[in-house]
Amino acid sequence: MEKRNELSKTLKPTWVWAIAFGSAIGWGAFVLPADWLALSGPIGAILGYIIGALLIMVIAVSYGFLVNKFPVSGGEFVYTYLNLGRTHAYICGWFVTLSYISSVALNASALIVLLKFLFPSIVELGYMYSISGWDIYFSQIVLVAIALIVFCYLNIRGASLTGRAQFIFCVTLFAGVILIALGMTLHPATSFSNLQPSFNPDISPWSAILIIVATAPWAYSGFNNIAQASEEFNFSAKKAFKLMILSLASGAAVYSLMVYSTAMGAPWQELVATTPSWGTGDVSVNLFGNVGLIVLTIALCMGIFTGINGFLVSSSRMLFSMGRAGILPKAFTKVHPKFNTPYVGIIAASVMCLVAPWFGRQALLWVVDMTATGVAIAYLYTCCSAYRFFTWNDHFRQKFLTSLGAVISAIFLALLFVPASPAFLSLPSWYAFIAWVALGILFYIINGKKYRQTPNEQMNYLITGKQDPKEVDLLDLKKTTG
Repeated sequence: MEKRNELSKTLKPTWVWAIAFGSAIGWGAFVLPADWLALSGPIGAILGYIIGALLIMVIAVSYGFLVNKFPVSGGEFVYTYLNLGRTHAYICGWFVTLSYISSVALNASALIVLLKFLFPSIVELGYMYSISGWDIYFSQIVLVAIALIVFCYLNIRGASLTGRAQFIFCVTLFAGVILIALGMTLHPATSFSNLQPSFNPDISPWSAILIIVATAPWAYSGFNNIAQASEEFNFSAKKAFKLMILSLASGAAVYSLMVYSTAMGAPWQELVATTPSWGTGDVSVNLFGNVGLIVLTIALCMGIFTGINGFLVSSSRMLFSMGRAGILPKAFTKVHPKFNTPYVGIIAASVMCLVAPWFGRQALLWVVDMTATGVAIAYLYTCCSAYRFFTWNDHFRQKFLTSLGAVISAIFLALLFVPASPAFLSLPSWYAFIAWVALGILFYIINGKKYRQTPNEQMNYLITGKQDPKEVDLLDLKKTTG
């Protein structure tokens, strides 16, 4: 039987929490609050992110159960394969890969927004062209490439180094957010009246909240990175669900505090009307000068670093798992001879992200839509997979929660795909979606025949590490649920 490469078990619980929480926060909490205020108003945005986190927690029930049963790289791809077969597994894996790689690209590109605010002369060298009102410079391409190379190298050096660094980044990030929120609350020039009106007056409060809720799959997508890292746990997989809930609660707190802090700093309607390059940065500088800018910059850098780092872990593990299954080239299954990391997948994900800075800041919002789409599809597949574990008679609570998770996931998708929805995908996002589907079809045509013809016993072993098909039969409830 074909040899199956495996990854080292080096990740501690605090590191895994950091991978999930840090990935979920990333750059968006620090760069986009002004955009969210413009869409929904302060209370609309905050309620949207809190409700979104609660809904994702329902979905996390399915993830927690499946991670506990199958702690292997591949996460959603593995769960879908075991329940719905190879074709659905490929579709799920392909869209999850899209969301993970897009997230790496988003965070890397956010460096340009930060540096454009801090050191515009550095990022405005070698003008090339403009796209959607954003000027593209050669120096921007170089800076993003440097960031990706650094984190690519870090990830290749080992999961323990990645996890330790991620935890340090996350603690620093959280401390920065608390300082910013306290400063905005206590500063004599700020006022709670700046939070008025609570919602965007141009739309209904319900629509204002719904727009933000629709982005929840993107905003909290990092929590499911725990599934991708599960093969490398050095602790019981039973802890995975608690770590997911903790990461989601931490994420909701940070998103809410950053929206609150931005709105407290100035009347929010005036702030968004001036179309600032970085609204949160503007109010911090106006109120606290260089001190405020330093604290915010450090927090944002930590968010960017955690996003790049966490999603490189996840994207490379998904490519690693799909390579083991044979639907992607076997090169993705190679592990580094010294560090035992899936270095080919890490390098491939980093290279694919180099395209992002060529499209400017507006592309960040387009890719947010794509990330939300990919991860919502993954949520739906995962909840449907967990649903098949249980019977209504013997496991009513589990059956209900997994079915509710599937319904929530379907609603997330509908918000993005139904034209009447306030969160309907933009035209550029549709173009990107169609291009990704076409590329996925091409890969399936190239590798699909071998993927479909691999014997079940061998495929089970390659994906899950278990040779006996009965060991991975989700319908055998006596053996799998006790």
